[in-house]
Amino acid sequence: MHTAGAEAYFNHQISVPARFGSGLNLEQRTGARQTTMCRFTLYQGPPILLSSLLIEPAHSLIRQSSNSKERDEPLNGDGFGVGWYATGLTDEPAVFRSITPAWNNRNLHNLARVVASPCIYAHVRAATQSSGVNEANCHPFRYGKLLFMHNGDIGNFQKIRRRLLETISDEAFGNVYGSTDSEHFFAVVIDELLKRHAITAMDLAASLDAAIKRVVAIVKQYGDGEPCYLNIAVGDGKNAVISRYTNDPASPPESLYWYSGSLYEPCMDGRSAGSEMIVSSEKLTDDPNWHIVPPNHMVVLGEQQSLQILPCG
Repeated sequence: MHTAGAEAYFNHQISVPARFGSGLNLEQRTGARQTTMCRFTLYQGPPILLSSLLIEPAHSLIRQSSNSKERDEPLNGDGFGVGWYATGLTDEPAVFRSITPAWNNRNLHNLARVVASPCIYAHVRAATQSSGVNEANCHPFRYGKLLFMHNGDIGNFQKIRRRLLETISDEAFGNVYGSTDSEHFFAVVIDELLKRHAITAMDLAASLDAAIKRVVAIVKQYGDGEPCYLNIAVGDGKNAVISRYTNDPASPPESLYWYSGSLYEPCMDGRSAGSEMIVSSEKLTDDPNWHIVPPNHMVVLGEQQSLQILPCG
């Protein structure tokens, strides 16, 4: 899509009624008790503009924010966030988050058309009934070099929250700024990573797997065994792991797909096309090379390594 086309699409989306991004969670909007789920996309490869990933694809994340195809509730209007790495400037990522709907934020559009990165994390939020709509609760969350996103929820979180916090170190606890179950789960991942001296792709995979097992065990013991839905993305700009997990015997995990190939034109001279790795809650395009992640498995993206799919939980 050319820039003019992206501008026209974005302007059209701004006409979506503001009430859809009013900060009401799914239970309040529908009157029914349902599990709310978000949507996310992770990219690693040659540097591309944020707009190439977030705005231009046929089913981009901004489109998913107002018209998700694989959720009963198509709206994800309780905020958004995007994180990216500025290679050569700093190892720590930049993060832009807002409580406005992604389809209705001109600042996002203006940033997306001029910012390029080889590693992008993007998330649109549908708030759960137990967490408020504020910037501290918007993904992605950051800790040092790490970025973290979550689609799903921890079963009976309010009941097990205190028990979960009792298990983590002061360092991990100090990184919890909001009230979401997602950020608390990130604290458990941080706690697991602090036990390791380095952060390789396999360290991330082992830490995420251990965190899933820890949290599920806590919910089983103190949360009446409520199911957990843990589609998680965590990485450091060079390595990443992304899980598709639930322990609910009556329902599959939330959707998750991976793509390896060449969808986008690199935006910097001397950078060849190809070797793009994308993991997304929903397919961004109709390209036949999208593959579904098997239930209770994780995608492992390592620097200069082939994509791996390993069991988790």
